[in-house]
Amino acid sequence: MTKKVDVKKHVLVPKGQKLGEKEKEDLLQKYGISVSELPRIKKSDPMLGGMAARPGEVIKINRSSPTAGKTVFYRVVVSG
Repeated sequence: MTKKVDVKKHVLVPKGQKLGEKEKEDLLQKYGISVSELPRIKKSDPMLGGMAARPGEVIKINRSSPTAGKTVFYRVVVSG
């Protein structure tokens, strides 16, 4: 019997959260970019499991590193 593993609970998988429309617009304005200029993350990415993310939404990813400390990344969801 195969045991299912929840990859979102793995120590190496960063935490992510969806940005609201206001937060998304503030982010794009702050950096002077459009959504198409953000790095992409596929809707099928295991990290997004249970998040109900739709294409075009922006995900804020918080990563911890022993050398860099806490870092924040942003990704736009694409189909796939």
